[in-house]
Amino acid sequence: MSKKHPPKNTNRSEEGTQINKFISASGFCSRREADELVAQGRVSINDRIAGATARVKPGQQVAVDGEKIKQQKISKMVYLAFHKPVGVTSTTDLADKTNIISYINYNQRIFPIGRLDKDSEGLILLTNDGDVVNKILRAENQHEKEYIVSVDKPITQDFINRMSKGLAIGPSTTTLPCFVKQEGSKKFRIILTQGLNRQIRRMCATLEYDVKTLKRIRVMNIQLGDLKLGQLRNLTFQEVEVLATLLSQSTNDIPYKESKKDNAANDFSEGKKKTAKAFFGERKNKANSGPLDHTAKDKRAADRAEKKQKPSHFEPKDAAKRGYKKR
Repeated sequence: MSKKHPPKNTNRSEEGTQINKFISASGFCSRREADELVAQGRVSINDRIAGATARVKPGQQVAVDGEKIKQQKISKMVYLAFHKPVGVTSTTDLADKTNIISYINYNQRIFPIGRLDKDSEGLILLTNDGDVVNKILRAENQHEKEYIVSVDKPITQDFINRMSKGLAIGPSTTTLPCFVKQEGSKKFRIILTQGLNRQIRRMCATLEYDVKTLKRIRVMNIQLGDLKLGQLRNLTFQEVEVLATLLSQSTNDIPYKESKKDNAANDFSEGKKKTAKAFFGERKNKANSGPLDHTAKDKRAADRAEKKQKPSHFEPKDAAKRGYKKR
């Protein structure tokens, strides 16, 4: 009789946590940047260089450039808007002396959501929530980003038409149609739904224009507004909820008129609030970590607020504790 052997575990590759997700969840950097670190051979698991498909099992030690990474309990989810000056690089690489992290010098580990050229200024979002970063970057080609651009010579109607219809800016790269409006003899407004590297500058160069200044004034529903150069602010509770809703609906087109300031917020229904809550999810060990996680007391307060048709479903005193300002 042949010996019976216990069945082999065919799902070993599914054990543990994907390496990029592990690093992102620790608050060290975004998942996309974690992928870059792994590709550069800078990540190790138990002192062995990790590959792109590596998974971290309980008890294993992960390090980046020899620095050990721990799965931290984040006491609070942070969502920030920053007015980036020209000369600041949107990277978490501290070896780059112009990196955005050292410039801001925030008291928690945060990382930027996406990038804004070193030669450009304007709005960039930062957070310590790796899940949100991943959701935004995965669907970045469906999210509006608005810019004001000045160029070196007078703008023509042909320039506006060709910019708005889409341009071939490389051998195999053509931009999508976009909203373009002239704002002055040498200034225009443009709204992109793509995230191509230095896209506006390359589009202008194709039409033999040089960009003099480029300023991002909006990312989805978040406006730069009157935030001064180099200043940082917390997103409001309402901004976070609307952002979550737009992300949950990212397979649909978001018309320009609906993304103007306050329009999306004013149309924020109870059904959308539930969607926002589902988007962020219930995170273990983070009952009080962020604006969308509430204790039972907060939920009772939410019910009372909804009956009174208030726009926010946590009380002002709770909002103040979380660092959110009432507008």
